[in-house]
Order: sequence, then structure tokens, then C-alpha cells
Amino acid sequence: MTADFPIRIGVQLQPQHAARYRSIRDAVRRCEDIGVDIAFNWDHFFPLYGDPEGPHFECWTMLAAWAEQTSRIQIGALVTCNSYRNPELLADMARTVDHICDGRLILGIGSGWKEKDYAEYGYPFGTAGSRLHDLAAALPRIKARLAKLNPAPTRNIPVLIGGGGERKTLRLVAEYADIWHSFTSADEFPAKSAVLHRHCADVGRDPASIERSAAVDSGRGLIANAEALTGLGVTLLTVGCNGPDYDLTAAETLCRWRDSR
Repeated sequence: MTADFPIRIGVQLQPQHAARYRSIRDAVRRCEDIGVDIAFNWDHFFPLYGDPEGPHFECWTMLAAWAEQTSRIQIGALVTCNSYRNPELLADMARTVDHICDGRLILGIGSGWKEKDYAEYGYPFGTAGSRLHDLAAALPRIKARLAKLNPAPTRNIPVLIGGGGERKTLRLVAEYADIWHSFTSADEFPAKSAVLHRHCADVGRDPASIERSAAVDSGRGLIANAEALTGLGVTLLTVGCNGPDYDLTAAETLCRWRDSR
């Protein structure tokens, strides 16, 4: 596959371990200043690492604030948990945030996995299979609600689906996604991509119409990892950034690398 998408740099500002929201507000501002293309957060209720009871903020209220605060970068969740919101409500939330930011929202979504979030907030956890079944049922409902809303969305809001399950998740990517975010390594990526190609053939979709996205290791091999992923057709490269300090050094390095290509 030859991608026609430009190389883009994302930063996942993980909304954990920042006791004051202003730390996150400042990090979003700095992302825009240094040339980051997309600022992501995530959809959890507790930190994923470090102190499990540490400070943490909610996803979609934060995205609405980012929509007002920023003027250039795209914003989104990497990724929204389908289980936490009625699909029609999520569509309405996405449409509203997209209007606030004048058409810069990416609707990232996945089936969910963090059991503590479910238990503490009263959602039925089910099984991996049942959560994927729910996601499959939700995606056409989201699409249908977006088509009914008044006012309509500013444009066709890009849908990002995160995951690499070969039988179900990648099938949903082929059917519904504009962007596929893989959580696998560069070594594992080609095999997953080949499975996605087969699903695209089954549903009559050109696989080149789906942008490839992946996380970049922010360690010493940052640029080598970015080069390896782009060589495999990945064009959206995202680095994680943790609170409370939100060190954007890796993001700055990736932005310079992008601009030098």
C-alpha cells in the first residue's frame, strides 16, 4: 500500500497525575506552539500506571475545553470507550465538540478493556467478545445519529478505531474507520495490516483509504522507530506524554523530523 496521507505527529496527553487542570491546559498550548498536528487524551477514570488512585480527569469535558482553547490542531480521544456512553449521545457529543472547534475533532473509539473503570463507575464489564459485539452495534447507530442531528456536523467527522483483533476489530476498521490505530510493534504491524487488507477486500473497501496510526516509542530509538513505522505505511505517529510535567521533548523531536523529510 502506498499511503497518500501526509506524515502527522500526535501527542497523547495522558490526563493522569496532574493535580491541577492548568497543567494540561498549558501542555495543549505548547503542543500547538511546537507544531503538533493532533492532541489526544484517553477515556479512563483512573491512572493506568503510577499511583492507581492518583489524580485523573475525564475525557470528553476536557475535549470540549480543548476545542475552545486551540485554533489549529486536531483533537480527539485515543480512544473513547464505547461502553461508557449511549451511541446516540456520543454522536451528539462528538458533533457538538466538532462545532466548537470548527471541524477539528477526530472521533477515536474502541471496545474498552480497563476493568477497574467499569467496576468503579457501575458499567457491566462483560467479556472481550461482548464488548466488541457492543462496539459493532454502536458504530452504525453513531453514524445514523450523526446524519440526523440538527445542525449537522461540520463535515464527515473522521472515525479512528483502535485495536488489532484480527477477526472482529479489524473487520470493524474495514467497515467504519477513516483511521486505524494499531497498538502493536513495528515487527507485528505487517501481519496485522495484511489481515486488514483481507477484510477490506471482503467489504469492498480500498485499504489505501484508511490512514494508519501507531504509537512511537519515546526512548532513545525514537527516530529509528518512526522511520520503521513510516516505512510500513504508518503516517500518524503518536507519542505518549504523562502528567504532571508533560515533557514534550519527544514531540518536538518528531515535529522537526517530520518537517525535515
